[in-house]
Amino acid sequence: MQNTAARLLIVDDEPVIRTSLALALAELGFSTRTAEDGFSALHEIRQQIPDILISDLNMPGMSGFELLSVVRRRFPDVCSIAMSGAFSGDEVPSGVAADAFYQKGSSMGALLQMMGNLHHQERRAACPTEPSDPIWIQHSNKDAAEDACISIACPECLRTFLLAPGSSISQIREAICTHCSSSVRYAMVEPLDRLSSQSLRNATAEAREKPDSAAQFYY
Repeated sequence: MQNTAARLLIVDDEPVIRTSLALALAELGFSTRTAEDGFSALHEIRQQIPDILISDLNMPGMSGFELLSVVRRRFPDVCSIAMSGAFSGDEVPSGVAADAFYQKGSSMGALLQMMGNLHHQERRAACPTEPSDPIWIQHSNKDAAEDACISIACPECLRTFLLAPGSSISQIREAICTHCSSSVRYAMVEPLDRLSSQSLRNATAEAREKPDSAAQFYY
């Protein structure tokens, strides 16, 4: 991985750290972008997928722990480096979905060596699920008026949020994630008993419109 070709996304809630690190790496030939938290990072990734993600672990909103987990599942080709001052050494902390760990305060040479090593690692297979595919949600067996809300899992940030189902003639609908503000396409799966009732109503209406078929329908 050549420096001039590597695109970096640096995520840290401390402006001084993310800015100074981005400037230092930019001077070495890397293309750098920054984000202040996990949600901002996901927005940047949607604009352009980086080659390497360098993320702090402790951040408000969406932490680096959660961000790295989302990126590992959604963008498995992205190399990831977790960084923190709360952990020591060069081993990735247990449970952190990162390829390497950089202790804050360590030398720039250690970070560059880390990024060079990541280039030689075998990358994971691409994620087969497209975020634009609609999420199918099972309607409850309650009457539509009794359905207070439905739970939707956002494919971008992998968090769930509640939504009043409302009524729509369109099978494919859209909702805005209350966490990351991305658009989520979803569709409702009607219960069998509700589908049967709907089919009966449709057939009855058709029979009324076509009297000749009424005898066949009722008998």
